[in-house]
Amino acid sequence: MLVPVILAGGVGSRLWPLSREYYPKQFHALFGTDSLLQSTLRRAARVTVERPVIVCNEEHRFLVAEQCRSAGLPWRRIILEAAGRNTAPAIALAALDVCAVAENALLLVLPSDHLITDLDAFAEAVGRAALAASEGGLVTFGIRPTAPETGYGYIRVAGPTSGGPATGGAAPDEPVAPVRQFVEKPDAATAAEYLASGEYLWNSGMFVFGARAFLDELARFEPAMLDHVRRAHAEGAVDLDFFRPGRAFLDSPAKSVDYAVMERTARALVVQAAFDWSDVGSWSAIWQVSARDGDGNHLAGDVIAVDTHDAYVLAQHRLVGTLGVNNLVVVETSDAVLVADRDRVQDVRAIVEQLKSTGRGETQSHREVFRPWGSYEGVQDGERYQVKRIKVKPGERLSLQLHHHRSEHWIVVRGTAEVTRGEETFTLAENESTYIPLGVKHRLANPGKLVLELIEVQVGPYLGEDDIVRFEDQYGR
Repeated sequence: MLVPVILAGGVGSRLWPLSREYYPKQFHALFGTDSLLQSTLRRAARVTVERPVIVCNEEHRFLVAEQCRSAGLPWRRIILEAAGRNTAPAIALAALDVCAVAENALLLVLPSDHLITDLDAFAEAVGRAALAASEGGLVTFGIRPTAPETGYGYIRVAGPTSGGPATGGAAPDEPVAPVRQFVEKPDAATAAEYLASGEYLWNSGMFVFGARAFLDELARFEPAMLDHVRRAHAEGAVDLDFFRPGRAFLDSPAKSVDYAVMERTARALVVQAAFDWSDVGSWSAIWQVSARDGDGNHLAGDVIAVDTHDAYVLAQHRLVGTLGVNNLVVVETSDAVLVADRDRVQDVRAIVEQLKSTGRGETQSHREVFRPWGSYEGVQDGERYQVKRIKVKPGERLSLQLHHHRSEHWIVVRGTAEVTRGEETFTLAENESTYIPLGVKHRLANPGKLVLELIEVQVGPYLGEDDIVRFEDQYGR
């Protein structure tokens, strides 16, 4: 029994301004129509019929559930982290959950934001790893390095990697190798030495091991962590589609699975993977795996590039023009534009940190903010007023609520709206409108089969999203 464990809790700050705290990179469709999360779920479904356990941030719970449903990919459990404690506690929660029903199950641990294109080679590598894990090993996947990459951790194996630094990947029947050493992200000179030696693989952050074997090793090396996570799991509760661990989870030490277990166990093994892999950890990494034109450019959206070479340009909302530039990343979103040297994109976090330090909201959300019922997008704001575009999915409804500081005007642009205002309920069609006075209970619902779109004009002295008093909410907020 091989159960996928999908780790979907990252924020992907190096892909700002596309990736934000409330809508990080794993939910974006960077390659094709599937998001990275959906691609990961489909990849897992190729190697096992078992439904996945997904561990994610509480803030992202409805995004995860919606993307699973829209892709037709059911889950075993969605476990919510009230706050991220790194990968070791997250995997421990999943292992405890699986052990409760299948003591001898193997776990296939996959980050939700990686790109793998050769699914046959992926399945073959998982098969080799599962065989070694069934014999007690804790197996990770190593990727043969193709460049002196400084953005990845490395794994030193017991002997030279298959084919050395310049030839093909591992042979299908190559045995799983013992791990000699896990190495943190190196500087450029050290990375070049690793590449030349043929003894190092990129650390992919993917694993196969027995749920019980992992918990046993965690008990040896991090007993306090396991104790907190065990209590959190025992005290957890089901909430709609989700499982909420108890508060003891917040007391767990925050450590990666590498630090907590893999670097310390004598049972660590590595499968050298023969598939192309990227952790999609920077704009340069995305450029490397994207289709490019004869000038080395990847251009997406409304872009005019003149005398431009080796660039990645993404235009989401307006025309972007480039002239006489090389080696650039340009990413345009509705509220921010990034222009960076492609060799410096690992440092995008510095912009994010500066934005956070000054209290800017562009690190948290886009103008369009997603909710379980649909989304809203800021169109314009000024002193004492704010205009939003609201979309409500068919059959969904907002909470019954009131506001202490603002009144609202609703104008239907498309679809049919069912409006509750005080004691009355009525229907609005396209181009019809209504007024919600300050302090009056109200609710908006979509009874139709099409997405409901409307313009909302808020007026009042305070227009923050926290001016909401909820009385009924089908989403448990």
